Amino acid sequence: MAIKVLIIDDSAMIRKVFEQELSKDPEIEVVGTAPDPFVGRDKIVYLKPDVITLDIEMPRMDGLTFLGKLMQHYPLPVVVVSSLAKKGGEVAVKAIELGAVEVLSKPGTAYSVGDMSEQLIEKVKAAAKVKVFKTIDPNKIASKEQNSALVTSASLSVKTTNKIIAIGASTGGTDALREVISRLPSNSPPVVVVQHMPQNFTKSFAERLNQICQVQVKEATDGEYLATGKVLIAPGNQHMEIRRSGISYYVKLFDGPMMFHQRPAVEILFNSVAKYAGQNSVGVILTGMGKDGAQGLLNMRQAGASTIAQDEKSCIVFGMPKEAIDIGAAQVIKPLNMIAQTMLDFCN
Repeated sequence: MAIKVLIIDDSAMIRKVFEQELSKDPEIEVVGTAPDPFVGRDKIVYLKPDVITLDIEMPRMDGLTFLGKLMQHYPLPVVVVSSLAKKGGEVAVKAIELGAVEVLSKPGTAYSVGDMSEQLIEKVKAAAKVKVFKTIDPNKIASKEQNSALVTSASLSVKTTNKIIAIGASTGGTDALREVISRLPSNSPPVVVVQHMPQNFTKSFAERLNQICQVQVKEATDGEYLATGKVLIAPGNQHMEIRRSGISYYVKLFDGPMMFHQRPAVEILFNSVAKYAGQNSVGVILTGMGKDGAQGLLNMRQAGASTIAQDEKSCIVFGMPKEAIDIGAAQVIKPLNMIAQTMLDFCN
């Protein structure tokens, strides 16, 4: 049965382009479009879509207000597609916290129409597979002080180590990363992260995590060195690798073709970690759709790294972890709430 999609956007051109592009995939059926949330609300009731694409800036009611109301009264998987300007990163983080499954930039911003269409199709399919779509009250997200209680006594005994941790995630990954990174102590080994995100999103996402975590979390800059207690998140629309200089590691950011329809790609990060860190690394693959990172995690394991995959029950979408598990890339499979401790145990 095809995935039924409702497009809510005030631009007639965007509605037409999205309908044309999504309809190219035989697994997707666009059942309707709406120019604003009020029309969209009525169409949701009688069209009963599986997934909604939602703009942010619209007349009569903005997308975030509508998203909040929708998640309270008629929760559905929502893919936010908006023009993410300078303030868009904060808006994107807010959308995720309100319950959006994914956030994408409209054509003409970070991606070409062709690239964006591929990603939109993938994100719609991922959203349709979300097992339990849960809302998150932004006011209930734990503070830095509250999260310190999550850092276990064993975590606090992290030894000085030359190991680094590499994490890859996609759909559902923003919540998963918050769960994992908030459990790391201030003396955690260096962490590098690829989360599939649009440009202008990652900086705000990193800043939000930095407010609630014991470690320092920031968007990576080219040539930046890894350090104890620091988490570097790959910028949206840029690939990230690690490189080695003597006994130290640093990150290299670059453009390049998408891999698995993604930029940044987990695969590229993991392959570089396998090459330059090998047995001095821990690889983690979290919730997400597709195959990105599976082979890279296997390359890490074959190079001597310890590797972890999130288990099916705790995944929003059991795609990337399943691919990694199926090819033998995962040394251990753990529920989300045990991944931080397992990472630290491997580092010790």
